[in-house]
Amino acid sequence: MKLGICNEIFAGWNIEETLEFVHGLGYHGLEIAPFTLCDSVEDISKTARDRIRLVSEKNGMEIIGTHWLLVKPEGLSISSPDKSIREKTMHYFEKLVLFTADIGGRIMVLGSPKQRSIGAGQAYEEVAGYMREVLACPLELAKENGVIVCLEPLGRKETNFINTAEEAISFIRSMNHPNLKLILDVKAMSDEGRPYGEIIRKSAGYLRHFHANDENLLGPGFGDVDYTPIIMALKEGSFHGFVSVEVFDFSPGPEAIARKSIEYLKRFIA
Repeated sequence: MKLGICNEIFAGWNIEETLEFVHGLGYHGLEIAPFTLCDSVEDISKTARDRIRLVSEKNGMEIIGTHWLLVKPEGLSISSPDKSIREKTMHYFEKLVLFTADIGGRIMVLGSPKQRSIGAGQAYEEVAGYMREVLACPLELAKENGVIVCLEPLGRKETNFINTAEEAISFIRSMNHPNLKLILDVKAMSDEGRPYGEIIRKSAGYLRHFHANDENLLGPGFGDVDYTPIIMALKEGSFHGFVSVEVFDFSPGPEAIARKSIEYLKRFIA
């Protein structure tokens, strides 16, 4: 089990500064939100991609992969009834796969709540069909490039499509693709109303990535969530991926978030 952190916490920092700082704290990897670099990954040159990979290697860090995939450019949607919009989204997802591989990443987190939500007059199965359609070709490209796409169940305040681990696993099974797996997020799991350990244990066969945070939108250790049963369940399930800090309230500042989060997690993870 390795410790990572997401780069959007470090707004205004360049990649070198971020990698050097988090490595010094003991993190093993950095997870990148593409929108923090550019509106479209199409505009990120090969030179810039190589630089991210080389700087991470120089600092003894891994680039975990990418998340917040469909925030930009504007107009992307998995669930749109407009086929041309879904095709545009599919092609951009393919570009995201290649970008992730180019920078040395191996995980892509598919959250994107607004871009997958069920619209007025739509049915759950209709949107599920659209998602299978949009992901089919990108998953084949991911397989060719050694990238795993991780579907993220999200709370009902964020989206009305795939809100629980069980729903995510059901969708993963329906696609039956080796490069489509599961990510769990503590804040999102809090919406299920079930013990965290129970959710993790029942998801063990599909889980490849994990986001560490708190119900209060801050980092682990900043709120009331006890990570003892969480880490215990991950260990029991032989989880060997990244536990990656992702927060949504940046008010304590990047240094405080990164430092307090890893100090807390290190109590449980050797």
